[in-house]
Amino acid sequence: MGKRIISQRRGRGGSVFRAPSHRYRCDLKYRRYDETEKQGVVKGRVVDIVHDPGRTAPLLEVVFETGERRYMLAQEGVRVGDVVEAGAQASVNVGNVLPLGRIPEGTPVCNVELKPGDGGRIIRSAGSYGLVVSHEGDSTVVQLPSGSFKSLSSECRAAVGVVAGGGRRDKPVMKAGKKHHMLRSKAKYWPVVRKVAMNPVDHPFGGGSRSPGKPTTISRRMPPGKKVGQVAARRTGRR
Repeated sequence: MGKRIISQRRGRGGSVFRAPSHRYRCDLKYRRYDETEKQGVVKGRVVDIVHDPGRTAPLLEVVFETGERRYMLAQEGVRVGDVVEAGAQASVNVGNVLPLGRIPEGTPVCNVELKPGDGGRIIRSAGSYGLVVSHEGDSTVVQLPSGSFKSLSSECRAAVGVVAGGGRRDKPVMKAGKKHHMLRSKAKYWPVVRKVAMNPVDHPFGGGSRSPGKPTTISRRMPPGKKVGQVAARRTGRR
């Protein structure tokens, strides 16, 4: 009798593979997109810069003039005591939040919304940023950190600047144990072992050979223990 392979156990879920929500300081979102922001601007003061164990970037603790206290993603150059603005009439300065349609072309942005009002979804890791490329009617084209281009609604909000915490990958990880603890805190799968290096009991491709020994394409209707490789692939090989 065999045992469940890693893809089965990860798909089933559980405390080992679930993202540790208790490590995140907050549900990081922009403040509600109310009429004050749509028509004018709301100002807030940075009172603290805090570390979030579940993220790679630090957070700004901001107290707005409405009395609301909220965490925001930190940008390079923003310090304690600075004033940040949020709204359609905000100035294009580092740390301010405003709609993409109001941001000039070539400006670096981060924490960009995918839909207006969703609170920010992409470009949030330390040291990352996107570029506003062009405005076309009611949409704005943003170049992502990967180099690809994405067209978004001009009403989607974004923060001006580069996410703080850049350069964290410059220092090498000298020990496997340190890497283990770094990724364990985020429930990441590591180390990634080649499946052909496993035993036959651990994976369908295992068994001492450097090749899988069988076709890597597999039917969508196969049971979980067999559904590995290129599942329901339309085509394989080089183009």
